[in-house]
Amino acid sequence: MRTREVFVFVRRGGQFLVLRRSELQGGYWHGVAGGIEEGESPAEAAARELAEGSGLVAEPADLGHSYVYNGVTVHCFEIEAAAGWEPLLDREHDEARWCSRDEAEALLHWPEPREVLRGLR
Repeated sequence: MRTREVFVFVRRGGQFLVLRRSELQGGYWHGVAGGIEEGESPAEAAARELAEGSGLVAEPADLGHSYVYNGVTVHCFEIEAAAGWEPLLDREHDEARWCSRDEAEALLHWPEPREVLRGLR
């Protein structure tokens, strides 16, 4: 079991990206997230997960915030996507939406990312 993960908040102007996990992955709304692999820093994992989960190749900014969920420490990052950029979905996701902060907060399945999202400026 992994003990460290990352969550990347992707924003484009005043909107936030939320991704729907495919039915095989639980069918819930989430963000770009995933595990930190052996020998990988949280920042490296965030960049890798961002590319794998959305197709965006960039280095997200560390929010300096983490939370613990079921014994797993989740490190939080943020990235501003260019105007007009759209995500490329991987096999884990079947839908993507750009939402206002309130809409994204309402869609996100887990309470911890919702709380972090509320605090983003």
